[in-house]
Amino acid sequence: MTGKLTTHVLDLSIGKPASGVVVELWQVDSENRFQFILTCRTNEDGRVNQSLLEETSMKIGIYELRFHVGDYFRNRGTFPEEPSFLDCVPIRFGISEPESHYHVPLLISPGGYSTYRGS
Repeated sequence: MTGKLTTHVLDLSIGKPASGVVVELWQVDSENRFQFILTCRTNEDGRVNQSLLEETSMKIGIYELRFHVGDYFRNRGTFPEEPSFLDCVPIRFGISEPESHYHVPLLISPGGYSTYRGS
């Protein structure tokens, strides 16, 4: 089995996938410096069209996904106030088994979010 990193975003306030959310992936080094890896956007199913990391790019380390949910909610007309309560949601996580599948979903609503290690 080759390892990979995937994600998806669900909008719990409407009970549907969140399409068009910009997602960034960064690697964090031992001195807390960030190295940019990629930017992508969720599709109509709330997923990105490719693995964020896979095979040889899957390395042991600390990573951060940044989900730009503020723009998503503004585009839907959800936030009546500015600045919005949520803008960029960072999720920092570790990869210790690069041969495994790491799935990091984000569940959002205008007033909060949740995540877990999925499958």
